[in-house]
Amino acid sequence: MPIIIIKTLINAPIQRCFDLSRSIDLHQISTVQTKERAIAGKTSGLIGLNETVTWRAKHFGITQNLTSKITAVNSPNYFVDEMVSGAFKSFKHEHHFEVINGQTQMIDQFYYTSPLRIIGRLFDSIVLEKYMFKLLEKRNQVIKEFAESNKWKQVLSV
Repeated sequence: MPIIIIKTLINAPIQRCFDLSRSIDLHQISTVQTKERAIAGKTSGLIGLNETVTWRAKHFGITQNLTSKITAVNSPNYFVDEMVSGAFKSFKHEHHFEVINGQTQMIDQFYYTSPLRIIGRLFDSIVLEKYMFKLLEKRNQVIKEFAESNKWKQVLSV
């Protein structure tokens, strides 16, 4: 099972970073390149424990739906979303937050299994792992940009 780990240091309060990471609205802003939209379940605001969201996006030229569920929350330090249905065989995305020298370190741990066994593993090593890394990295840069400026007020209630 591949794992992608990304660490992002953000000069903003931990609660703001935690909430921005759970924001359906900010997620849609960060994925404009894939035209990702929440189409069912929680479709705006902050997603919470046991809530689901179904995303529709275009990846590799194919429109896909993916439903994930928040399976654990320990505000403001940790939450987990896991795939309920979608193109992966499975995925688990752990979001960790900690304060280091007055800044928030956000750590993503994204575990996934592709379908199609050997073909899936080959696709992982050639394309998918890099693609997912870039997608998550872009998302984290948008979270950082919003958290470190007044833009966060556009998606979080003050």
